[in-house]
Amino acid sequence: MKVRTDDPSRLSDFKLLSFDCFGTLVDWESGIYEELKPLLARLPPSNPLKNNKDLAVNAYNDLEVSLCASKPNLKYSSLLSESYLSFASSLSLPPPPQSEADAIGASVRKWPAFPDTVAALNRLKKHYKLVILSNIDKESFSQVLAGSLAGVEFDAVYVAEEIGSYKPDLKNFEYLLEHVKSELGVEKAEVLHTAHGIRADHVPTKQMGMTSAWIARGRRPGRGVR
Repeated sequence: MKVRTDDPSRLSDFKLLSFDCFGTLVDWESGIYEELKPLLARLPPSNPLKNNKDLAVNAYNDLEVSLCASKPNLKYSSLLSESYLSFASSLSLPPPPQSEADAIGASVRKWPAFPDTVAALNRLKKHYKLVILSNIDKESFSQVLAGSLAGVEFDAVYVAEEIGSYKPDLKNFEYLLEHVKSELGVEKAEVLHTAHGIRADHVPTKQMGMTSAWIARGRRPGRGVR
């Protein structure tokens, strides 16, 4: 079975699947939208973001992407909180209580996995090494492993906090390839990067000369940074 119709590679050519997590395995949009509701509830009825999940999440995500680029060393839980405060400001709302901003920073543990995620990963584990490459911090991801991804065994987890940058920075993918080779004995040509996000994952993997597979989630191509 081929990876894509325009790619000569077959799934049997690969030894390792590297996964983006949020937006691919975990439903980031639904998780974030729940945390944005306190702000959205304060908007006037005429505001187009008030009852439109897609518009609200896209507007928030653009702010988060900007912060990822400008503050690559900021821990993801803190980046979530700063993005929330920036989102409130962009909506011309009064600054929310710090407790609200702190709550979104700690909310990752509550984000649900997509219904097919855990069963699919456990099937794939029988044939491939599984690795996470995610824009998150170690503490938050440990909570995800104990929560929505409980029961899944990964061979390695590489996160932005230890790399020092956020995807789509190529340093993240260089780190991935360097470490799967030294730690797992897997070469670049044997890695299939698997993700929903176009901007954060598929554009940089193409620049790196890697093979990637798009996981379709929702009605539109992934724009997120996870």
